[in-house]
Amino acid sequence: MAREICLRQLSVRPRTRAELAAALARQGISEETASEVLDRYDEVGIIDDAAFARAWVTSRHAGRGLARRALANELRQRGVDGDTASEALGELDETTEAETARALVRRKLRTARGEPDAVFRRLVGMLARKGYSPGVAIRAVKEALAEQSAEAAAFAEQIDADALADAEEEGLR
Repeated sequence: MAREICLRQLSVRPRTRAELAAALARQGISEETASEVLDRYDEVGIIDDAAFARAWVTSRHAGRGLARRALANELRQRGVDGDTASEALGELDETTEAETARALVRRKLRTARGEPDAVFRRLVGMLARKGYSPGVAIRAVKEALAEQSAEAAAFAEQIDADALADAEEEGLR
């Protein structure tokens, strides 16, 4: 019974050991039986939290543009331990993260309407919700606005990205 539950769960999408343990517990499978089945699946490589974490980071960063902070939170919610998550997140460097932020902003900026200050706030907010630090978000939006139009460039020129990022960081503490 426990094996069937695990295989059914894994047929939908890859799962972490913690997710499978929770599914087994919901079905009333004893902790001892669950542990035996999960240990065996670990041995034969059916479940591999490290591979899951690497694939999750790659997929969610490329597909949704999520930053390391948001990805770390998602991995934690799925029961991936801190060391395994850190190792997977280590493959996503600051340069790649900043490039992704700039690409997201450029894409959103094409359809953004309104005054430059309102557009600025919306775009920084969008990046913040995706887990980007204030410094990365503000710089990416400032650069994109500077490239957009003369009015937006004039607004962007007035933005002190470092001071704003420092103020945001202080506000988060």
